Amino acid sequence: MSRLEQNKQREPHSPLGRERHRQTGMDGDIGGFYEFFSGAGMARAGLGSGWRCLFANDIDRKKAASYHRNWGGENLVCGDVNDVTTGDLPGYADLAWASFPCQDLSLAGSGAGLKGERSGTFWPFWRLMLQLARESRAPSMIVLENVCGAITSHGGKDFETICRALRDGGYGFGPLVVNAALFVPQSRPRLLIVAVKDDVIVPSALTGELPDDIFHTRSLKAAFGRLPSDLKEAWIWWRLSAPPAHSIGFSDLFEDDPKGVAWHTTEQTQRLLDMMSEVNHAKVRSAQRTGRRVIGTAYKRTRRDESGRRVQRAEVRFDNIAGCLRTPAGGSSRQLVIVVEGRKVRSRLISSRETARLMGLPDEYVLPENYNEAYHLTGDGVVVPVVRFLANEICEPILLEMMRAREAA
Repeated sequence: MSRLEQNKQREPHSPLGRERHRQTGMDGDIGGFYEFFSGAGMARAGLGSGWRCLFANDIDRKKAASYHRNWGGENLVCGDVNDVTTGDLPGYADLAWASFPCQDLSLAGSGAGLKGERSGTFWPFWRLMLQLARESRAPSMIVLENVCGAITSHGGKDFETICRALRDGGYGFGPLVVNAALFVPQSRPRLLIVAVKDDVIVPSALTGELPDDIFHTRSLKAAFGRLPSDLKEAWIWWRLSAPPAHSIGFSDLFEDDPKGVAWHTTEQTQRLLDMMSEVNHAKVRSAQRTGRRVIGTAYKRTRRDESGRRVQRAEVRFDNIAGCLRTPAGGSSRQLVIVVEGRKVRSRLISSRETARLMGLPDEYVLPENYNEAYHLTGDGVVVPVVRFLANEICEPILLEMMRAREAA
């Protein structure tokens, strides 16, 4: 068992965990999973120590090194998913998790969609799932995670293609849009498609006839409306509980004395302020008038000015929620922290530990020492409490139902 898993051992909190505990006296063995495009292992962190990782894969050597450092490397394969075969996938997995690359599906990306070099890695992953089915060991559940741009990419054709692949592969599917801000102080909406094999009995309490207003956005409902009838028939409207209220804001995750980043000089902070529009200057002035310390975040973005010229602007927010972490590889700027105390304004880059906290990673998670590597690792992941929420709301109740059905047979 890895160091992180040892630190995370606790009483089973899900119905399945409690049932396993009743039967065996052990907290673990909820189910086995494959973790594709594993990155920092955030899906693994969210599933928790009761789940068994059977296989993990990522092409990025530096990410794999962090995964190995925190989780161990027994089941980790660092390499191109195109080179993975079902012979590399041991046994049977209850769940296959795939946070496949988003760059070609992102609204800020190249627009190549599923034909792109990076987002197109969905296809070798899917070929593995189809081959597992031919070997009679297809996962009972598959979760796909990506940016919300995947819903509208190529006029919705890419989304329809994914739905078609799932349907033809023998899965019903339920897309959701989950904003991490429901769980952590980061605005980060993501598309998550939870798919279930046709022969798996889904408890009726988990599904509804109609969408809800929290997890089924207008764009998702519109995408459903565009689908052909056979795909609509395979669509599942998941019925999820309202997320538990949380009171943690970015100021609670803020580091007074961060490692790896330095506070800007007065001149650097002033240049940042000079890049702000009047709307954003007004936000700073409003924070100054409170007479207390106010912590905000900012991004540098390219905007058009009154003359239509493209200029760089600094956009700030003081709502105690950080902006969505983005990896610099796509040309995005790194997020900044701005602290206002009366007339005094300070600024710096967000620290790597702050980014990890925004993703729901515990402080014992060992980050790369290099700042850029740590920022890329965290900004390219899935938010840990989101994974736990889906596991608790959907995956584990389905596994519990499967276990009860086997006992009754």
